[in-house]
Amino acid sequence: MGFRKDFLWGGATAANQCEGGVNQGKRGLANVDLMPLGKDRYLVGTGKKKMYDFDQEHFYPALTAIDFYHHYQSDIALFAQMGFKTFRLSIAWTRIFPQGDESEPNEEGLQFYENIFKECHKYGIEPLVTINHFDCPMHLVKTIGGWRSRKMIHYFYKLCKILFTRYKGLVKYWITFNEINMILHFPFVAAGLCFEKG
Repeated sequence: MGFRKDFLWGGATAANQCEGGVNQGKRGLANVDLMPLGKDRYLVGTGKKKMYDFDQEHFYPALTAIDFYHHYQSDIALFAQMGFKTFRLSIAWTRIFPQGDESEPNEEGLQFYENIFKECHKYGIEPLVTINHFDCPMHLVKTIGGWRSRKMIHYFYKLCKILFTRYKGLVKYWITFNEINMILHFPFVAAGLCFEKG
C-alpha cells in the first residue's frame, strides 16, 4: 500500500528552533528567544523565573539556531533532494511586527518569508505555515502581559491579515497555533506568561 500522489510528505521546523538571525532584518525580541539551555530552562519556560532579556550567565540557542536565516536556499534544496512535497514552517511574529504593536509591518521580514515560499515553489514544495509557534513579542509581554491580555487578539488579528494578504497565492495551508495546550505546561514559552504574587 502506498501514498496517493497528492499526499503531502515532508518535514517541519519552527522559526525559533531553526532561523537564528535574531538581531537581523529589524527583527524584534520574542519570548522564545529568551529560553536558555541549562538548569533555568524549565523555570523560565514555566514562567516561574522572569527572564525578559539576555544575560551573560546563560546560553540562548535561538540566537543562531541552525542559521536557516542565512542558509534557507541550500536547506530547501536539500529538502527537495529528500523528496519533500511539503515544508511546515512557522512565522516569527517579531520579524513582521518587531514590537507587536506597530502601525506598519517590517518589509524586510515580509520579504524574507516571501523568498522562502518562492524557493519552496521552485522545487514543487508546498509551504504549510504555522502563524504562531510560541512566538510572542517581548514588547507586548512587558507592556500588556502577553496573552494574559485580550488586546493580544487585536495584534494577532493584524498579523494574520497582513500574512494572508501578502502571501495569497504563495501559501495555501495555514495552521493558527502550534500546540496551544502548551499554555498549561510551558506558559512563558507558549504565551509569554510569567507568574507573580497576586
